[in-house]
Formats: sequence, structure tokens, C-alpha cells
Amino acid sequence: MNPFIKIIYINWPLQILILATALFGFLMLYSVSGGSWEPWTKPQINRFFISFILIFVMSAISISFWQKISPFCYMLGLALLIAVYFYGDTGMGAKRWLDLRIIKLQPSEAFKISMVMVLAYYYHKLPVNKVSHPFYVLVPLLLIIIPAFIVFRQPDLGTALVIIMIGIFVMFIAGVHFGYFLFGGLSFCSLLFILFQSRGTDWQLLKDYHFRRIDTFLDPSADPLGAGYHITQSKIALGSGGLFGRGYMQGSQSQLNFLPEKHTDFIFTTLAEEFGFFGTIGLLIIYSLIVAFCIFSALVTTDKFSRLLITGLCMTFFTYFSINIAMVMGLLPVVGIPLPLVSYGGSSMIVIMLSFGLIQSAHVHKNIGF
Repeated sequence: MNPFIKIIYINWPLQILILATALFGFLMLYSVSGGSWEPWTKPQINRFFISFILIFVMSAISISFWQKISPFCYMLGLALLIAVYFYGDTGMGAKRWLDLRIIKLQPSEAFKISMVMVLAYYYHKLPVNKVSHPFYVLVPLLLIIIPAFIVFRQPDLGTALVIIMIGIFVMFIAGVHFGYFLFGGLSFCSLLFILFQSRGTDWQLLKDYHFRRIDTFLDPSADPLGAGYHITQSKIALGSGGLFGRGYMQGSQSQLNFLPEKHTDFIFTTLAEEFGFFGTIGLLIIYSLIVAFCIFSALVTTDKFSRLLITGLCMTFFTYFSINIAMVMGLLPVVGIPLPLVSYGGSSMIVIMLSFGLIQSAHVHKNIGF
């Protein structure tokens, strides 16, 4: 079928919601830039519309093609994670980025897609009666744990945990027996106990700044001008917005630079301060509708690979915005998770749009039968 005809079958409500979310981001970046297109708004707009077109290109490619190259994508992603150790750029005490000249890529972000792809491929090929067999449970666990450990060593604990969460979710959707997850939950609790017991010892398992983040999460007021500064200012901005907000570009915390990382991790607080409770609810409704349309696409497809791919990528998107919002509200420790399609950033934007490209490919070819 002609690729241009395939565009008809795209999930158009989902595309409109993606565009609406990005508009929120453009507005916020323009505001925190002080009413200027530079340094954040214009680059973000350029990235978005290039990757928005990429969604249409990816949707025209058969889902069977993406299925076939899934193992290759995983190996490439793993190779990029390893390459960070040798050629990566260091920033804020961590080596996480590769300078590709055109863009500064964070491989751990891109790897989330390739991991979902390879797990969907694995369970698509695996007979149903083997899904819960111990050996066939061990294989996907290794596919998840090995890259998560590499990312943890960068160090990037937040992204490593997200990779594990997404991988476990795909295993759950694939039908792995619940007993494995119960055992995993108990093991995780035991690991947390060991992590905290290791603090201050010669065999300490986490970096000092990881423990400081946890301390700050439990009691931000203990160090309001140091480790607790970010979350304290974030809560002030969230509360000062009230129901209707202070008005566009009128937020004192963001405009007077009290709010840290206002264009990336903490951009949600800028939205809350300027547009208030109803503004944030509007964004959350759009996010919820995006998730709903993705789940609906997964439910109506009979292809196992497509179903697992859509749900896994949908979970990735959900994890992005739920963790970011919980983080800036003080419900979770501060980690470097951007607000999808709103926060400034090249890697996160490209990863999210590639995810939607794959979701649209699965949706399009479900409708036209191949």
C-alpha cells in the first residue's frame, strides 16, 4: 500500500494530543526564558517538529520491520551504554552523554525503547507454556539487569530503576506468573534494607549524594539552603499558584530565578505557579488521554508483539510524567526524570517521539492488516 495512504490510518486523536502537550512546553519555555525564543524555546520547537514528522515516517513502515530489528536495536543500545564509559561527556558528577556532533545523546534514555522492543520480540517468539518456566524468566531478567547495572554505574540510579520498572512491567503484561513478582518485591525490600545498612561503611553501595537525596526527600527543611533547596522552592512555587495561577510570565519563583532547573526537571512547578491548579489539571488530563488512546490501541490489536510494544512504551511515557510530577511535589526523591514533551532536552524529546512513532506503526498496520 502507498505510504501516503497509510497516514489515513494513523491515530489522529493521539497526534493532536501530542501536539497539544508540546504547546504547553513551548509556552513554559518561552516564559522561563524571560519572553525570549532563546536559549530554550526555539531549539525545542525545531526538535519537536522534526521528530513530529518522523512519527509519520515511522508509522508508514511495517510493524514487522520493527519486530525483526528489535534484537539489533537492543545490542546497539547496549553498545552505546558501554561506549559512554570510554567516550562519554561528564556533567554534574556523572558520565551519561555521548557527543554525536548533531546532538548530545543520553544512551540510557534511548535504551528504554530498545529494551521494550527486545522484550516484546522475546515474548512474541516464546510459546505461551514456557512464559513462566524459570529458565525463560531468567533470560529477560538478564536483558533488564545487565543494562540497568551499567546505567547505575554511570552513576544514574533514577534511570536504572526506571529501566527495571519498565522491564518488569512488560514481563507482567506478557503473563509471567505472579509468584515471581511477589518474590521480586520481597527481594527488593531486602535490598533496600541492605542499602541503608551499608551507609557510612567501607562497602557502601550508593554514592553519598544518593543518600542526601533520600534525606532531603524525608525532611527537606533539615537543609533548606543546601540539599533541600530545590524541593523547598518547588513547593513554594506549587503552593503560590493557587487555583488560577499568578498569570503567564508572572511567577515570582521562576521569573526571579529562585526555582532551580526551571526549564528541565522542575518545569511543572513553573506551570503550576503561572496557571494554578486548573492549568496543571489540564496538562494531566492530556497526559491521561494519551495513555488511554495507547492502551486502547493495545487492546484492539491481536498481534502479541504490537500489544506488548504499545503497552511497554505507554508505561515508559507514564513513568516519565508520573515520577517527574511526584518528584517536584516532594512525593518522591529528586531524580533526573524530565516532564515528557514539556521539559527542555534533546534526548528525552527524541526518545518519546520515537516511542510514539512505533506506537503509530503498530496502530496503522493493525488496521490495514499487515
